[in-house]
Amino acid sequence: MAAFPDRVLVLGLARSGQAAVTALRTQSANVTAHDTNPDLDGVVVDADVHLGAWDDALLDGVDLVVKSPGIPGRAPPVTAALARDIPVISEIELGARLLENPIIGITGTNGKTTTTALVGAMFDAAGVPAEVAGNIGRPLTGLVGTASPDSWVVCELSSFQLEDIETLHCRIGVLLNLEPDHLDRHGSFEDYRDAKLRIFERQTAGDLAILPRGFGAVPGEGRRLEFDGDDELPAEPLIPGAHNRENAVAATAAARAAGVPETAIAEALRTFPGVEHRIEEVATIAGVRYVNDSKATNVAAAMRALASFPGARKLVILGGRGKAEPYSPLAEAFAAGDRAYLIGEATEAIAAALEDAGVAFERSGDLASALAAAAAVARAGDIVLLSPACASFDQFRDYEVRGQEFGKLVQKLQG
Repeated sequence: MAAFPDRVLVLGLARSGQAAVTALRTQSANVTAHDTNPDLDGVVVDADVHLGAWDDALLDGVDLVVKSPGIPGRAPPVTAALARDIPVISEIELGARLLENPIIGITGTNGKTTTTALVGAMFDAAGVPAEVAGNIGRPLTGLVGTASPDSWVVCELSSFQLEDIETLHCRIGVLLNLEPDHLDRHGSFEDYRDAKLRIFERQTAGDLAILPRGFGAVPGEGRRLEFDGDDELPAEPLIPGAHNRENAVAATAAARAAGVPETAIAEALRTFPGVEHRIEEVATIAGVRYVNDSKATNVAAAMRALASFPGARKLVILGGRGKAEPYSPLAEAFAAGDRAYLIGEATEAIAAALEDAGVAFERSGDLASALAAAAAVARAGDIVLLSPACASFDQFRDYEVRGQEFGKLVQKLQG
């Protein structure tokens, strides 16, 4: 394996960690893998697997560490590796080193998954080879040995994934927006911002940086192309909301830059239905619309969901594990007559903000209780909205499981 040392340690054995092991083995690396979860005995990977408590001895003889995005830079395995001068890279960086495909990288606080999937749909409509990967749920390393060499890669990139990159080069880089998020991990908005902007670091004069209109300077030498939600489109998007029009404008700019024809872009805009768990209508029962926005894991995302249903009374399920964000902007986004149902660890922090803003709320505790309480008072024309503004990890494995549980509970309401 020319680009990597022989002995590699992979930290984390969720999807990205498993894909990293497989990619490394295709290059004949000797791989050790560690995960703190002792209940992963069913995970089968071609590596020397260690589960449970971390042991610094796992670094003996290791020349490179590849970490999954969920593992923070201050985690004991990472600090121990750096203390031994062992390089630590992200799974995304590993994929970038092993793939030669041109990359469209998409980041931002909100809208990444929708925009990434929409760009992929534009390529599909044109019949142009493209692979969609990254934070959208398909690890970048999962393309190693499977992606056609002439395919574009459309890659959703989170701040966690961008923290530990060195050679990732985005032919087209897209920043959708930038608002406070993950402050519990990054420590400050400035550090979070710096991680996001690393998407542009290795761009050269032949590359393109797509940015919100008026955004400040970014790293790299890419040509700037600025966008705004009011820019002209070849067709209006099917997915609702002003924020989704912004996503559509950014996606259109990226697809055009990659050579996708206008007719295909227009077809995708008219037909793309959106992504699961993002303002996803689950059912209408007795005139009440039930909407799953479990992917709204920060305040800004939940505010966008609230703005997507003007004129309708909204019964909103909020809460989970907070990210050290203030909730007062969210509370102020509620309209007269709206009501909130609070769950999870962030209940009291959200309750304080809602009380200050004069928003009615109930402490429900868990998702099932919150939905039952909202459904009991909902009337035709109302929206029952799961848009938590928080991570899910206090009560669910991830936002997808939280959204799936919401869907199951709604199905029970239907009988």
